[in-house]
Amino acid sequence: MKIIRSGTASSVKGPDDWFTGTVRIDPLFQAEEPGRTGGAHVTFEPGARTAWHTHPAGQTLIVTFGRGRVQREGGPVEEISQGDVVWFPAEEKHWHGAAPDTAMSHIAIQESIDGSPVTWMEKVSDEDYTG
Repeated sequence: MKIIRSGTASSVKGPDDWFTGTVRIDPLFQAEEPGRTGGAHVTFEPGARTAWHTHPAGQTLIVTFGRGRVQREGGPVEEISQGDVVWFPAEEKHWHGAAPDTAMSHIAIQESIDGSPVTWMEKVSDEDYTG
């Protein structure tokens, strides 16, 4: 058994290459071998969002605060709010972030395959973000 105490991992700024706007990432856990699952609590200020990306084994988001937006490639921009759970299948190109006027936080859970949990792509345009 392992207990990871709240606040023991330092918060980090979301890298500009992967995010638009102000984003804070609070690491929650990373499984030890042979486990592959990791998780973080991610907070997006209004209008902030990820770049387009995929996950080799999919991703689960659990919205913990506020209102946000998600979109899979070729689909509509959809609103999400506290309590919603979003699942992106393996290799589905998508993005997620806060609503234009409201912050949003979620817990993001994904698995690493061959050492990588994510493949980052181009930034989401303002046109894509507004739908």
